[in-house]
Amino acid sequence: MLIIEVKEGESIDRALKRYKRKHRQINLMRQLRDRKYFTKPSEARRNEILKAQYRNEKTLQEIAE
Repeated sequence: MLIIEVKEGESIDRALKRYKRKHRQINLMRQLRDRKYFTKPSEARRNEILKAQYRNEKTLQEIAE
């Protein structure tokens, strides 16, 4: 759980901004979504390979244009 202490003289908006930044940096929502369902290691690896192939095709298309 993230804990953000509001410093003396700091506005709530500034503390909220720090909280949101920290929340993004640690990928909290992605971790929660990933843990929602169990994914077999072989399936996770296959998904990584498919994503890498997709990214590779996209970069090749950009270079060809």
